[in-house]
Amino acid sequence: MIPTFVIFFREGIEASMIVAILLSYLNRTGQRRYFRDVYLGVAAAVVLVLGGGIAVFVLVDQYDGSNVQTYFETFTYLIAAAALTYMTFWMQGHAKTLTKELEKRSDMALSKGKRVGLSALAFQAVGREGVETMVFTLAIVFASTKQAATPIHGKFLLIGAALGLVVAFSLAFAIYRLGARLNLRRFFEILGALLMVFAAGLLADAVENLQQLGWLSFGRGVLWNTSGFLSEGSSFGDVLHSLIGYAERPTVLQAAVWIIYVGSSIFAFTTMSRKGAEANRTLSPSYAKGDSATIMVDK
Repeated sequence: MIPTFVIFFREGIEASMIVAILLSYLNRTGQRRYFRDVYLGVAAAVVLVLGGGIAVFVLVDQYDGSNVQTYFETFTYLIAAAALTYMTFWMQGHAKTLTKELEKRSDMALSKGKRVGLSALAFQAVGREGVETMVFTLAIVFASTKQAATPIHGKFLLIGAALGLVVAFSLAFAIYRLGARLNLRRFFEILGALLMVFAAGLLADAVENLQQLGWLSFGRGVLWNTSGFLSEGSSFGDVLHSLIGYAERPTVLQAAVWIIYVGSSIFAFTTMSRKGAEANRTLSPSYAKGDSATIMVDK
């Protein structure tokens, strides 16, 4: 529940923020007639992502227990970890300029006299977040232990996803309709650090699969066995496994990959954040008042 909440909240807020910025800009420039084009782009992206996600899950589920499923799971873990890392660093570097970039691209689409340009812009933005969400969700489902793969467990995953979207859309609504302010840099800093830990868990799962397949023959020694104390199949153990990569019998290589990734990624992320904050403080006198990297969508 917690992993899906974090993922859907993070992706939901980014997608809804993009849509809110587009609608706000069109409203401010007296072009509300183009709202429908934005909605069409969003709807097309949602339908495509949902259809693709369901199709992939059904296809992989047919190979339950086989090496084919293990191959796909491993590939999904690696892609999800790479995407999590990329999007976290990308958003941290573009949070302050996101509004201006979207407004510029909207002007370009409108200047060409093609309304489909706005639909394409909304489709691309929301579709990208949707594809990322689909990959992360599949990774979370695959990372869940077989013991915990019950209908009740599935309901908790859905509840977490639904709650994440509700909170994200509520925040976007407050920004668009109520003129709320959101410090995007701080927001993505907090979620970014959490997602780095989540990505490390996916990498550890990938290592476990590769060792089971015999593709990695080193670092196979087991560091500890806590199955009697906290099993991965228990409710709490499954949450820890999905969120931070907890393993009841981790190998040396799993632990090494987890530690190296978390240490290096969070160090790079915090260094990037600190340099960005220092640059803003130097360039903008208003930074001390908390104005820098704060976004406000005007109605």
